Amino acid sequence: MPELFEILMIVSFGISWPINLIKAVKSRTAKGTSLGFLILIFMGYVCGIASKFINPAYMASFSEKWYVLIFYFINLIVVGLNITVYFRNRVLDRTKED
Repeated sequence: MPELFEILMIVSFGISWPINLIKAVKSRTAKGTSLGFLILIFMGYVCGIASKFINPAYMASFSEKWYVLIFYFINLIVVGLNITVYFRNRVLDRTKED
């Protein structure tokens, strides 16, 4: 049951990231986007993943609870894509200024 609530938490947080990614791709600007915030979120997911791997109780039952990590990795990838699009949009902003 705790894993279910953890998944619900991660899914709830994760719903916003694809939406943010689509918005960033369409807007073609980095204005209004905080790189520091994105990096903090990215690092939070890295820490969440690491906490699973160093938790002996979780690792003892990994074969039964591996699916929890999928949601962390999905969010990590989508936030990573948001960071990538941020840098693309910064380049686009610079070319607009010239």
